[in-house]
Amino acid sequence: MTRSLDRLIRPKSIAVFGGKEARRVIFQCDKMGFSGEIWPVHPREDEILGRKCYRSVAELPGAPDASFVGVNRELTIGIIRDLAARGAGGAVCYASGFREAVSELADGDDLQTALVEAAGDMPILGPNCYGFINMLDGALLWPDQHGMLRIDKGVAVLTQSSNIACNISMQQRGLPLAYILTAGNQAQTGLADLACAVLEDPRVTAVGLHIEGFDSLESLERLALRSRELKKPVVTLKVGKSEQAQLATVSHTASLAGNDAVSSALLARLGIGRVETLPELLETLKLLHIAGPLPSHDISSMSCSGGEASLMADAGVKRKVNYRALKDFQRQPLRETLGQMVTISNPLDYHTFVWGNREKQTAAFTTMMQGGYALNLIVLDFPRLDRCDAEDWTTTCHAVIDASKATGANAGIVASMGENMPEATAEMLMQNGVVPFYGIEEALAAADAAAGIGEAWARPQSAPLLKSAAGEGEAVTLTEHEAKRALAAHGLTVPKGLTAQTPQAAADAAETLGFPVVLKGLGVAHKTEAGAVKLNLQSREAVMQAAESMAGVASGFLVEKMVGKPIAELIVGAMRDPVAGPVLTIGAGGILVELLEDSAILTLPTDEKAIREAIARLRVARLLDGYRGGPKGDFDALVAAVASAASYVVSNASIIEELDVNPIMVLPAGDGVVAADALIRLRENP
Repeated sequence: MTRSLDRLIRPKSIAVFGGKEARRVIFQCDKMGFSGEIWPVHPREDEILGRKCYRSVAELPGAPDASFVGVNRELTIGIIRDLAARGAGGAVCYASGFREAVSELADGDDLQTALVEAAGDMPILGPNCYGFINMLDGALLWPDQHGMLRIDKGVAVLTQSSNIACNISMQQRGLPLAYILTAGNQAQTGLADLACAVLEDPRVTAVGLHIEGFDSLESLERLALRSRELKKPVVTLKVGKSEQAQLATVSHTASLAGNDAVSSALLARLGIGRVETLPELLETLKLLHIAGPLPSHDISSMSCSGGEASLMADAGVKRKVNYRALKDFQRQPLRETLGQMVTISNPLDYHTFVWGNREKQTAAFTTMMQGGYALNLIVLDFPRLDRCDAEDWTTTCHAVIDASKATGANAGIVASMGENMPEATAEMLMQNGVVPFYGIEEALAAADAAAGIGEAWARPQSAPLLKSAAGEGEAVTLTEHEAKRALAAHGLTVPKGLTAQTPQAAADAAETLGFPVVLKGLGVAHKTEAGAVKLNLQSREAVMQAAESMAGVASGFLVEKMVGKPIAELIVGAMRDPVAGPVLTIGAGGILVELLEDSAILTLPTDEKAIREAIARLRVARLLDGYRGGPKGDFDALVAAVASAASYVVSNASIIEELDVNPIMVLPAGDGVVAADALIRLRENP
C-alpha cells in the first residue's frame, strides 16, 4: 500500500510530544521561520516556548499534518494510535528500543509490530529516527542542530542513519540542501517511498540516498520510473560491500555475484546512479542539480599545470570517463590564444601565459567548451584567503562562467584538494551554473554517475524485473547429464554424451561416441578438485582405468565427446538474490573464475543487446576479438548461449536456486560454443 506523505513532509501544522526533544523541534521551526501552527502536547507543562500546551491528541485544535513523537517506546504506540484515529497526516517516531534492539530487548520485535498496527494507514517514519528537515518551508521535525539555511530550490538527501544526516547537514561545499530525511528502522515507510514523495516537490532537482539495504523492489522500481518521468535523477551510496549472499552454494557463481555486485547491476538497469563515498554523493548531487544527467562520458580537462593535467588523466584510468581528443577546428584557436609552447591536447595544460587575463582565458575555455563534451572541467586550487590574495583565481572563475554562458556547455571547477575551495566561492559558482567540485576523484565519480544515468535514460524503458518467490522445499542438485539436457531444451549446445553406471559400461559408451572422449564422475560438485574428470581419453583401456580411479567418489559416469581447443572459456551462472530474484552472471570461466574475478551481472529478463554489452565489458573479451593476432572467437554463438541460459532461468524462476555452466568453451568464429560442464540446483515446493 502506498501512503501519501505530502502532509507529513510539507506540513502546515505540527504537533510535538515529549520534553527536551520536543522543545528542540519547536526551537528549530521558529529559528527557520516555519509559518504554520505548532501544538505542544505535554501532561504537565502549561506552555512551551510561548505556545499553549495540550494534554492529549484529543485536545488538539485539529488533526496535525505532522507530529514529532519524542516519548518512550511504550507511550509512542498509544500516541501513534490516537493520531491515526484523529486523521493526522503522519508522525516521526523518535524512540529506540524496537526491532533494532532485539538482541538486547526481547520485546523489541513485538513492539515494532504493534507500532505499525497502531499507525494503520497513517504514515510513520522510524522508529529510532531523528525525523526530517524541510528547508523549503522551514518545517523541521528535527531535535538537534544542523547546518542548513532556507532555500528556494535544491536537492534532497535521505538516509537510514540520523548521525549521517547530521553530518551531511554540516557540509560546506555549496550544495543547496532542500530536504534531509531519515528513515530509522523503516518499520512502515522505506527510503524509496520517501524519495518518491520528495521527487514530487517541484522545488527538488535531484535525490541522493545513503542506503544500507533495499526495503522493497517494487518501491525501488516505482522510484526509478518516477525519476525518469519527472527528469529528476536519483543517486545512491549503498553500503555493505563486504556482505555476501546468504546461500548454501556449491557453485562458482555465488563467489562472483555477492549482494553488492547484484545491487550495482540492479541500480544500473533502473537508471539510478551509484557512488562509493559520502563526498562523492554530495559532489554528484551538485552536478545533477546544475546539469542533470550527462549525455555521454566525454569530458574535457584544462589546468595551468602539467602536474594537475597528469592527476586528471591518471584518475580517469579506472573510470568510464573519456578524455576525447580535441576536434580539428579547436586546435588553431587554442594555439593562437595560448601560444606556441602549449601542447594542444585533452587533458590540456594551458600553462600560465594567460593567467590573470580574463579575456584570453575566456577565449581558451570557450574554444574547449565548443568541442561537444558532456562536461568541461577546469582544475583550480584557491589560496588561503586569510593569508593570500585570490584576485587572479577569481578572474579564472569569471572566465569559466563567461565561457559556459556563451556556449551553453556544462562546466565545473575542480579543486584537487577539498580545503582549497572556499565555501563562498562554491556558492557563487553554483549560482552562476558552474559546478564547484571538491576533489579530482570526486569530480570524476560524479561525471561517471551522471553519465550512467544519462545512458540509462537514453535507452528504452527496461521490462519489469523478474519477480518470483522461491520454492520452499529442499534444494536438489541435478546430475550434470540432467542439467545439460534441461539447458539443451532451451537451445544451449552441449557435447554428445552418454551415462554409465560401471567402468565397463563407460568404456562401451566411449566406443559408441568415438574417441577422444572426456570421462566425468556424476554426483560430484567440484569435479576437478576431486579428480573426477579425465580429458582426452584415446582408448577403451584408458576409459576403463579412469573410471575405476574415480569409482569411490562418483555415483556414475558421464562420457562425452572431447571438445576442440577453445579461444576462450567463460562461465554463465545464475543465483537467487534476496531482493532482485534470479540474476545471471557472465565471466571468465574454467580455472580462472576466482583468480581473475572478471564478471558482469545481468538482471532478468534481459535481451541480446544487454548480453553483448555485458560480454564486451569483460577483460576476457579481448581473447574473443583475436588477442595479439590470434583467431577470433564465435561471439554471436556465445551471445546466443547466454540467451539460452537466461531463457532457462526465466522459465524456471520459481524453483531455480543456482545455475553454473562452467566452462562454456568458445570455439573459433563460425564453429559455435559448447557447454562443457553444468550444474543446476532446484528448490521444489513440498
